Amino acid sequence: MSTIDTTKSISKMEKRNTANKLRKNVRKNYLYTFIASFDLTSGIWMLYLAFKGLSLFEIGLMESVYHLSSFTMEIPTGIIADIFGRKTSRNLGRIANILSTIIMIMTNNIFFFGVSFFLTALGNNLESGAGEALVYDSMKEINEESGYMKVKGRQEIFFQLAKTLSLLVGGYLGTLDYSYVYKLALVVSSVAFFQSLTFVEPNVGKVEIDGNIGKTFVKQLLTSIKVIKNDLRIAFLIVSVEVFGTFVTTEFFYIQNYLKSVGRNELQIGIVLSIGALAAVVAATNTHKIEKKFKFKGILTVMPILGILCFWCVTITRLTEVGIILLTAVEGILFVATSDYINRLIPSEQRATILSFQSMAFSFFMILLFPVIGKLGDIHGLMSAFKVIAMISTVMLLGIVAMVRLNKNIDME
Repeated sequence: MSTIDTTKSISKMEKRNTANKLRKNVRKNYLYTFIASFDLTSGIWMLYLAFKGLSLFEIGLMESVYHLSSFTMEIPTGIIADIFGRKTSRNLGRIANILSTIIMIMTNNIFFFGVSFFLTALGNNLESGAGEALVYDSMKEINEESGYMKVKGRQEIFFQLAKTLSLLVGGYLGTLDYSYVYKLALVVSSVAFFQSLTFVEPNVGKVEIDGNIGKTFVKQLLTSIKVIKNDLRIAFLIVSVEVFGTFVTTEFFYIQNYLKSVGRNELQIGIVLSIGALAAVVAATNTHKIEKKFKFKGILTVMPILGILCFWCVTITRLTEVGIILLTAVEGILFVATSDYINRLIPSEQRATILSFQSMAFSFFMILLFPVIGKLGDIHGLMSAFKVIAMISTVMLLGIVAMVRLNKNIDME
């Protein structure tokens, strides 16, 4: 065999090995999603803070600290992921999450609770754009990105399964002792960190440092903004899905306190929320089939309307649990479909940064809405606050549907 043939053979072997490693990224991410999403505190953190003596308004402020931190840190962390690597960003995010959990265990002080929420936000910021970019660009490098919607749907299985089990386990442990929940959460966070070290960085989308890191950061930010300005569909989709997500998330968290106030215990609350998670699994894993039948424009028209009906169901005492369960299913469909479409519109070099813009939009809306709903709950009761959410969501979501149907400049196909 000639030297040229040997070189070609080695090159082919290297390409195959790289492709196999990148495919393993996708498979490993299912396990990582399960471990990182096994959030034992998600169903009881508001109850935990109330147990520590915080009012609903103070709890709302803690959520505002989280989202204000997230809002300010999203773009810098997205740029970090694009420049220094998605794996590096993910690893740092896990470390921040571990530190946050340790503080929650050790403190009784509202200031340090705020520090914990800041670290939680930072950890999620470092993961949000990076994790999705890591998987999508791994697939893109081996020309398999057309299957991303299916992968995203399968990933939702692991996310919702983890969410379901963690709600049940966390709810049960919460009936015994809230500290048990956070101690086990610390163990889970540590396992997620070590698993995050096993990923391989894809070559697609790597941004070269142009002499000066500061200049590279600025250039990356300006280029990402230019991408959005040149394709307003990206901005519209980001705002639409995050407006919907804000209403759902706010309702999801405050529903815990409402159900507790009407006599449900932590385990019963966990069961209701876990059923919602299972409904989201079924919905998300079938999104690619729904998209083939109704197209993306159909999804962006129908899902907000179904969401409005669900928000009003929550305001009817006998249908509150049904409403929150169906809301998570609707959100699952909208989230998976929109994620796939947005990624198709974004260049790899700006993927993590622009996805961070999406998370930043969510944080902005949460900063505005979450403490207001908490204050309304303190003064008038949470059911009245849920009616306010239903009214606001009706106006805003119908506005989104109208823009999709009437504005010919928004081409969703």
